Amino acid sequence: MDEHSHQGLRGGAYPVPGGPAPLPDGDRVPVPVRSRRTLLRRRRFAYGVAVAVCVLVLLVVGVSR
Repeated sequence: MDEHSHQGLRGGAYPVPGGPAPLPDGDRVPVPVRSRRTLLRRRRFAYGVAVAVCVLVLLVVGVSR
């Protein structure tokens, strides 16, 4: 990474209407904490997809006989 000499203060940043909220100063970006409810919904969805695939396979095997 190239180092540049300090050239004084830059112009201020202005918020864009309808844009994202400004980030706080610092080296970390705030990330929302995932709730257990979201994880349970994903697991439920995965089980539903697995059951649907099994039913579809059994249906195709049954029709092909």
